[in-house]
Amino acid sequence: MENQYTYYNYTPEQDMREPEKKPKKQRKVPKWVKLICSALVFGLVAGITFEGASFAAGRLLGAADEKVSGSNVETKPVESAKLTTSSGGSVSTDITEIAKNAMPSVVSITNISIQQVQSFFGGIQEQEIPSAGSGIIISQNDTELLVLTNNHVVEGSDTLTVSFIDEESVAANIKGTDAAKDLAVIAVKLKDIKDSTMEEIKVATLGDSTKLQVGEPAIAIGNALGYGQSVTTGIVSAMKRTMDGFDGELIQTDAAINPGNSGGALLNAKGEVIGINTAKIAVNEVEGIGYAIPISDASSVITELMNRETRTKVPEGEQGYLGIQGYDVESDVANMYQMPQGVYIYEALKGGAAAKAGISKGSIITAVNGAGVNGMETLKEQLQYYRPGETVEVTVQIPKENGEYKEEIIEVTLGTNS
Repeated sequence: MENQYTYYNYTPEQDMREPEKKPKKQRKVPKWVKLICSALVFGLVAGITFEGASFAAGRLLGAADEKVSGSNVETKPVESAKLTTSSGGSVSTDITEIAKNAMPSVVSITNISIQQVQSFFGGIQEQEIPSAGSGIIISQNDTELLVLTNNHVVEGSDTLTVSFIDEESVAANIKGTDAAKDLAVIAVKLKDIKDSTMEEIKVATLGDSTKLQVGEPAIAIGNALGYGQSVTTGIVSAMKRTMDGFDGELIQTDAAINPGNSGGALLNAKGEVIGINTAKIAVNEVEGIGYAIPISDASSVITELMNRETRTKVPEGEQGYLGIQGYDVESDVANMYQMPQGVYIYEALKGGAAAKAGISKGSIITAVNGAGVNGMETLKEQLQYYRPGETVEVTVQIPKENGEYKEEIIEVTLGTNS
């Protein structure tokens, strides 16, 4: 089944899609409408005929006192008509103030990834692929400014750039991610941020999403289409919604969530962050159904991610390896077979790091160092920050005889790819 959910980080290729053309339907005009239209036409014709007859009678019988020939018409300039223009000033609303106060806390994120693509001549070449998303400034430590966003905004990145409200751009590093919760925290070094920028930006105020009520206002701010910050408004349409591939419940809103809005802020009427914009339903039959991760549900994961050690990627040939072969347990398979979502190990290579640590075939990896894993790609993402000989904590679900799984956290010293 085609995935009906669209995660809304933006790539320029999206602009190249042809809009779907729908055939125009001819509407049948009701008989009563035709009758009214006929009556109107008859009235117009009759009126014109009557006016023409009156005018002709006046000319022939001398009833008209005015002369209408061009040279004899007396005209006077009209000087009293004037255009009415605004006296100036701006209109201020509650939304205006909320946006003004919140936008310094929202950033634009550019993700540059290196991907292999097929060339015109049939070969394979590497190409830089940019994508755009949003983020929320949530905290600051002694050396870093911390930005909250979605995992899918930063995954696969080779370089990350954060752009602030004053359009200054600075490089960022991933501090921690959780693929299952679609959350990530990235860090910008304070020494890289200009003093003038620091005066413009501020840390966002977080609200309590557990107190939200259906129907209350919702304001979305983010980097729509990669053009920079924009604001959309709506209401909280529903609570506790679920979505395939996401571990948790979501806020539903009809505030427009567009490509590039992912990771941006969903605010309440007080200007507090109540959610992280993440996706919408993208099918022709549906309009105005977007989703945001409730900030209160995510707070514990965010706190854990923002307090991790910031690491930089290890060059590919120098990365540590688990020594397994596996495949993805996606949400539909997990639901069908009552299995945890993650990476199913169908072979723990003999002499490899996982086998040495006691991880066996049939187990499912769900996290590395506390960061959720929902497939092989996210497992590789987590391991690319570690070298051979470094130790990581691998969360595995081990199958039991009754069909249930038991969770264990196993320390694994990473090996080499040999």
